[in-house]
Amino acid sequence: MKAAPRISPAPTLLPVTPRERLIVALDVPELDEARVLVERLSPAVHWFKVGSELFTSAGPRAVALVLEHGGRVFLDLKFHDIPHTVSGAVSAAVRLGVSMINVHASGGEAMMRAAVGARGDAAAHVIGVTALTSAVEDASRVVEMAQGAREAGLDGVVASPQDVALIKQACGPSFIVVTPGIRPAPVRSDDQRRTATPEGAVRAGSDFLVVGRPVLGASDPLDAARRILDEMIRAETTGAPGSEQ
Repeated sequence: MKAAPRISPAPTLLPVTPRERLIVALDVPELDEARVLVERLSPAVHWFKVGSELFTSAGPRAVALVLEHGGRVFLDLKFHDIPHTVSGAVSAAVRLGVSMINVHASGGEAMMRAAVGARGDAAAHVIGVTALTSAVEDASRVVEMAQGAREAGLDGVVASPQDVALIKQACGPSFIVVTPGIRPAPVRSDDQRRTATPEGAVRAGSDFLVVGRPVLGASDPLDAARRILDEMIRAETTGAPGSEQ
């Protein structure tokens, strides 16, 4: 099968500073709660994740909220359907102005290629979900799925911190890895079984770090976010990617 053409996202989307690498998950049920968080966190946080709960409750208004405050949106809806349906969903997401969209890598090559094609020339990353961090998945299987996502034209994958180094080795350093399950030290896993500290994830080579409860559940979310950024900065200045296994 002839490979689908790759269209690179705008260079401005590639993470450079810790502030551009931290994604705070707006895992709240109502738009008003999300608004309070975005307004409070915007001085330190550039990216926000809009997932199934908030998008089901508020729809495109949740995306608009972040954009109005100058932020970028990772639309975490994990599309997994027939290629035609996923193509339409990605096209709709791009029109909303999101900067990152994910699909399930298990949906197959045709579905992933349809997602990339629907992105067109928009400055948005399309990434694949390998395995949920609440489940235990064999590392070799995760790497295999990441390689399949890369061959289908995706820009990267969502994967646990423990799999980052292997994915980078197999898919190359420019292949984006977004890591959820980030827990500041001391690590508290909650229902996430495969976690890491921000420092550990950065040292392993993660490009974007998704943090939810450690920020949302803090008495001072802005201070919590800044502490995570400080930990990421320490990792960048004291350790090279790949040193954390």
